[in-house]
Amino acid sequence: MCRTLAAFPTTCLERAKEFKTRLGIFLHKSELGSDTGSVGKFEWSSKHIKEGRNFSEDVLGWKESFDLLLSSKNGVAAFHAFLKTEFSEENLEFWLACEEFKKLRSATKLASRAHKIFEEFIRSEAPKEVNIDHETRELTRMNLQAATATCFDVAQGKTRTLMEKDSYPRFLKSPAYRDLVAQASAASASLASSSHAEPLHT
Repeated sequence: MCRTLAAFPTTCLERAKEFKTRLGIFLHKSELGSDTGSVGKFEWSSKHIKEGRNFSEDVLGWKESFDLLLSSKNGVAAFHAFLKTEFSEENLEFWLACEEFKKLRSATKLASRAHKIFEEFIRSEAPKEVNIDHETRELTRMNLQAATATCFDVAQGKTRTLMEKDSYPRFLKSPAYRDLVAQASAASASLASSSHAEPLHT
């Protein structure tokens, strides 16, 4: 396995550069607002080039399950960029906001943040209103009276299910993602062959 960037085969570096270009299709001008978490833009660095195999596995893993996609920062960024092309990014932004919300430990911060999330995503005619039923909206409103880390669980769960059944399959079928998978597969094969082809040192 290549230990330094200088020792990396030229083909590996070329593949890595292609990765950057392909991922750029998804991530061009894709940036989550500061209020919905700190996902931000995907930033390419030599670290990703040196960890080309891990990145290939990351990209290929996104099609294995929705959980793997959501557990990958690169996957979330790519999925968010895709959702923006469909004007449906509010569902993912709400899910991310809920994930950050559940990490809060201060009761005061929980109450304040809960109302902010409700106003942004849940209430009728909210700026980024998510697609949930009236009963779930009212249940969430009631939960805000005594905000806890679980007060958005039902709404978050329904939003996640909607994304998994609706947006996620379209993401996997999108030309940009399929192209990225082809690049990941090729790069993975290239890295594997270069690893086996390394000369023995005596």
